Amino acid sequence: MTTAESADIRPRIDEARVRRLVDTQFPQWAGLPLRRFEPAGSDHAIYRLGEELSVRLPRHAGAVGQAAKELRWLPQLAPHLPLAVPVPVAVGRPGLGYPWPWAVSRWLDGEVATAGSLGDSSRAAGELAQFLTALQRFAPEDIPAGDARDGLICPPLSDRDDETRVAIAELGGVFGAAAMTELWEAALGAPGWERSPVWFHGDFHTGNLLTVGGRLSAVIDFGGLGVGDPACDLMIAFTLMSARSRTVFRDALGVDDATWLRGRGWALATGLNAYTCYAATDPRVAAQTTRQITQALLG
Repeated sequence: MTTAESADIRPRIDEARVRRLVDTQFPQWAGLPLRRFEPAGSDHAIYRLGEELSVRLPRHAGAVGQAAKELRWLPQLAPHLPLAVPVPVAVGRPGLGYPWPWAVSRWLDGEVATAGSLGDSSRAAGELAQFLTALQRFAPEDIPAGDARDGLICPPLSDRDDETRVAIAELGGVFGAAAMTELWEAALGAPGWERSPVWFHGDFHTGNLLTVGGRLSAVIDFGGLGVGDPACDLMIAFTLMSARSRTVFRDALGVDDATWLRGRGWALATGLNAYTCYAATDPRVAAQTTRQITQALLG
């Protein structure tokens, strides 16, 4: 099998298969009810196991390895963070025709955050800045240097240049090719992160924030967790916040102009990627990514 063919594997994931995986590998949970959770993300199928656990299974090869990474690092990070995060309790093995490791974590109650409910909230903006500040303050001193970081190094923004320019050309009539090109080239030309590497979430958008009673309660899905330039986490300013709450967020986080510009570039690139892949078939993704792209252009 070629690398390309391996990357295209999309195994069948249904309740019967997940039930058998859990029952055979973790018999202590065999009696717990299992039910599919929707809407799940594009990377994982999610099932609730009993009242206190969740099961996450990668849908594609690009998500493989996230379970082991979360099991290693989230228990170390969680005590330092002001919002709850999922605590992994086990990693399952491939089996029964399913090809990859999968994870069991503590269930976190809550509803997915929306721009409609929290977009103009200065309190939420401040809480998210506090979360990122705490995440960045926890020094990744135990991580080996260089390429041994086991997938924790985020590729530079420039690695997205080709695909982003193709998307700009394809969607120029929707969002404005000139404005997108101007922002993209400015982001690529911005000075890089020159301070010590810090932790970043790596996929910090509304779909990975939970609320309880209208307040932020948890941050989930740390599959993109890494160490380096935190600009990618500024995506949340454009997926969730209004111009007013963005100012609160930026001031509380103390973001310099170059990092903010790189953050706008990350929001544009990831928004365009998601829009081209999913917007035609998923109205929810279409609305979210349209907001992300247009707000990134506004700054």
